[in-house]
Order: sequence, then C-alpha cells, then structure tokens
Amino acid sequence: MGQGQSRQEKVTTSLADAVGEEIGASLAPVDAELARRYPGDPGTRQPVHTVYVPGDVLAADTVRSWGDRALAALDEHAPDAASFAAVLGLSDDLAEPVYTRVRAKLEREPVEDLRVDFEDGYGPRPDAEEDETAARAARLVAEAHARGTAPPYTGIRMKCMEAAVRDRGIRTLDIFLTGLLEHGGLPGGLLLTLPKVTYPEQVTAMVRLLEAFEKARGLDAGRLGFEIQIETSQAILATDGTATVARMIQAAEGRATGLHYGTFDYSACLGVSAAYQASDHPAADHAKAVMQVAAAGTGVRVSDGSTNVLPVGPTERVHDAWRLHYGLTRRALARAYYQGWDMHPGHLPTRYAAVYAFYRESFAAAAERLARYANRAGGDVMDEPATAKALSGHLLRGLDCGALDLAEVTEATGLTRTALEGYTAPRRGDLTATAR
Repeated sequence: MGQGQSRQEKVTTSLADAVGEEIGASLAPVDAELARRYPGDPGTRQPVHTVYVPGDVLAADTVRSWGDRALAALDEHAPDAASFAAVLGLSDDLAEPVYTRVRAKLEREPVEDLRVDFEDGYGPRPDAEEDETAARAARLVAEAHARGTAPPYTGIRMKCMEAAVRDRGIRTLDIFLTGLLEHGGLPGGLLLTLPKVTYPEQVTAMVRLLEAFEKARGLDAGRLGFEIQIETSQAILATDGTATVARMIQAAEGRATGLHYGTFDYSACLGVSAAYQASDHPAADHAKAVMQVAAAGTGVRVSDGSTNVLPVGPTERVHDAWRLHYGLTRRALARAYYQGWDMHPGHLPTRYAAVYAFYRESFAAAAERLARYANRAGGDVMDEPATAKALSGHLLRGLDCGALDLAEVTEATGLTRTALEGYTAPRRGDLTATAR
C-alpha cells in the first residue's frame, strides 16, 4: 500500500436484517403516533401580539386609530430616539434603529392580530344587540380585507362553552362566520378564540361545532381552527393529577392553533390578590411552563397574557408604565413566549421596542453561528442541527415582525429566506436535513 493511501476497512456485522425489520414493525405504531401528535411548528408567521377590541367599539378605522394614538403618545412622551432609549434603557447602538423601526411599524402595520371581543370586554347584552354587533363585525372585517387595511390576523373571541353563555357564544360565532362568507368568504389569517376552557370536553364541543359549520356551508374539513384560552387552574391540573392542557390539545383533533394565557382570570382563580396579578407572578410562570411543555412539537403556539397598567396620564406615569410593559415583554421573549396581549394603544410603542431590541441585539451572533453551521466552519460554539433550527427560527421571527431586513440577514448568513425556512422545516428524526 503506497504512502498516502488509506486502508480499506473490512466492515462486518453480527445481526441479521430480520432484527431491524422486526424492531421497525414493532415501532411502526409509535412512528405514526409521533407524526400525528408532534408534527412540529407550522412554519407560518406568529403575530407578536393580540389586540382585543370590544365588538361594539370596533370601527372601520380601529387599526389606524390605534396606530395614530400610539404615534401621538411617542410624540408627546418620547419625541426622539434618545428620549425613548433613556426611558427604556436601550443602548446607544440600538436607540436609533429601534425607534425608527417602531415609528415605521406604527405607520405601516400598527396591529398584527386583532380580536373582536364578545366575551369579558363586551359583557352581557340583549340578544338582538349582540346579533347585530356580530353581523356588523363580520362586515367590517370583510371590508377591511377587501380594502387591504386588515391586520395579518383577525377574528373574534366568543363566549365560552359553560352552560350559562354557551348558546349565546355559538350563535355569535355562527353569525360572524356566516357574515364573512356572505361578504366574500373566510379571509386568510382568520383566528377564533375559545375562552375559559376548563375541561377537554369543551374543546371537543368546539370541534363538533366547527365541523357542523363546515358541513353546513360546504367548507373543506378542518378549514376552521381555534385558540384555547387558559384562564382557570383546572385547565392546567385536573383532579386526577394530569395536565389538562395536554389533553385539550389532543381533544382539538388538530384544530388548535394556540394556547393563550389569561393573566387576570387565572390569577384570580388561584386567589392572587389584585395588586399582585401579573404575568411575572410565580403562579403565572408555572401555568405558562406547563402550557409550553404540553404544546412543544404539536404545532400549537403559546401566547403570554397582558398587563393592565395603562400608559396614560402625565409623562412620568406613562414612562413608568412603558418600563413595566417593556420589561414584561422582554422577559416573555427570553422565555420563548413570542406573543402577548396588548390592551391599549399606548402599549404598542413598547411592544415593538421590546421585540425589535430583542432580535436586533442578538442578530449578529445568531447570524454568525448559523453561517458557520451552514458552511461547516469552526468556531467557539459547537452547534447541532437542533440549534441551527432554533437560530433560523429566531431570524425568521425577526424578519416577520420587521425587526430585521432580509437583505441584512442574507448578507450576514449567506442564506436566502427559503434556505432559512429549510433549516426550520425538519421534523423529529430528520434534524440532519440541510438547506442551501
């Protein structure tokens, strides 16, 4: 054997092919179960927030009004990048990019997800009035989509499946969906929220309701999905000690799109005093951690709740509320809760400031690590395929919300958006797949 030549190693095995075949056959049901229960993230855009607007308050200019009021709050209380950065503690290198992007976002797309509320924010009304309001909401949503002024996601929060309001909730949902069909069809980005879910059987009832509507209107089976709102302790832990929320996801039969944490209802359910009801309370952290684990890999996304401290009044009070909201949002993002609720237009500046700062301050490091992985280059961090998946997902979320631009991401990583999506696409058991 000459110098530089490698010796051909003899490869031998001891097991017959039948062994692997038998194991494969025995695990086939498990393989099918994994594929069914854990399909992975859908790969679609997730809004950074949900804005709830009472059904009777919804107007044709609601979204634009929220954007204008948020811009006015900036003009009054933080008219330039330096003053805004001083309030929130942004570094000098982030101050201008974040402020500029926040203003641009408020002018272009102030709300990413608008939910017309027929539950707590709407309250009990005469049936005829709620009927009319639901029909009007459907018309306004349809018109906004026709004009191209609708947010990327819109929908309603109906009343829950508890006996006292069940029939009312069903009727409102029927009127709203029927109205959308009569005004041009179900729009893309349609989201429905089922609140105050306590038992998996209530989720099953929602599935049967949507199946009946699809059949009645000739829609494709599975066209309608919904979010499950977690607002009671029983939704987290059942009387038999099991995690109810995990059973709820399965009861949704693939229709669940999200789990939304209800800060104040859940806190009150546990007896937390009103002054301490907040999304960073230990009870809230426990509930969201259970939700997160239950939803992992299922394609169901988790949303944080809200703060009820509104940025209104004198500048000093607005700044205090902004710092609180910014801090809670950054805390949630670090814990992988990429969505939350916003209750007031004044929350929009700090929602986007927190999101943009989060993605921009980690952009360079994430892009470098992903580029090294893609090029099989070395570095001071040894990344695995699962980490590459997380890095590309991080950059895609930054792109979707406007924190990052595609040109800068491509320049830093050498990857197109399609390639980035390729890294996030592999499912369980296929993490070695690559994209170029």
